[in-house]
Amino acid sequence: MTTGAHRLAVLGAGVMGVGITALALAQGLPVLLIDIDGAQLDRARRRIDDELRMAQLMGRIPAERILGELATATSPEGVAEATAVIEAITENTELKAKALADVSARVAPGTPLITNTSSIPVDELAEFVDRPAELVGTHFMNPPYLIRTVEVIRGTGTGEETMTRIGSLLTVLDRQPVVVRDAPGFVTSRVLHPMINDAVRVVQEGTAGVEAVDALMEGCLGHPTGPLRTADLIGIDNLADSLQVLYERTGDEGCRPCELLLEKVRRGELGRKTGRGFYDYQEEN
Repeated sequence: MTTGAHRLAVLGAGVMGVGITALALAQGLPVLLIDIDGAQLDRARRRIDDELRMAQLMGRIPAERILGELATATSPEGVAEATAVIEAITENTELKAKALADVSARVAPGTPLITNTSSIPVDELAEFVDRPAELVGTHFMNPPYLIRTVEVIRGTGTGEETMTRIGSLLTVLDRQPVVVRDAPGFVTSRVLHPMINDAVRVVQEGTAGVEAVDALMEGCLGHPTGPLRTADLIGIDNLADSLQVLYERTGDEGCRPCELLLEKVRRGELGRKTGRGFYDYQEEN
């Protein structure tokens, strides 16, 4: 299927909505980005421009590439024209279910509904859509224009045609899918997020500082950025929400968000997106 055959709608203009939109635009796809907050959409346009410039500087977008066209809206009325919808709102089951239920009633039969989630099982969300066979999960990593591998989560009711269609879309986006079965946290979050929680707990207990933890994980264990810088990139609020989902669904005490993580959320120190998390990014912002 050619690039021109795809028209993407993205729900949510937060970190992942922006990143997925920038990736799609970089591959020449038209995107309708939807968020109920008009001011958030204005900020998203600026962040998308920044990500596209960075991708060009890093050679991820060929100089001759014609970028896709971006449209924005504060209501989902335009999703009827989309060939695929990616929901990328906050990691909250109730909010995701409401958004997916709304768009599933608006899109044409056969349109894949893709929930971009780090922890919520696809089967939980399938209960709220008109055609569960059209729902599939993805877990794009941040930033999507840099990380080519995408975790694809197949729910028990996800249809074969939906799997074919998402494979086609990811091929156009130049991403490499790895398909896994549905479960809380799937593979990446089930392994990574409790590890980050443990790293935060080490700092909380005073065993080592933030820089020391990251330096040891990078230098001794080969972690590319260190778990605490990774937390800042994910968004500390998103990480806490994901851990809470995992804790509630698995009972694993290692997934209970530790107090230092929750304190960061209460203080609004959410990582790169707010200018401060475990590290200070004020000058970058």
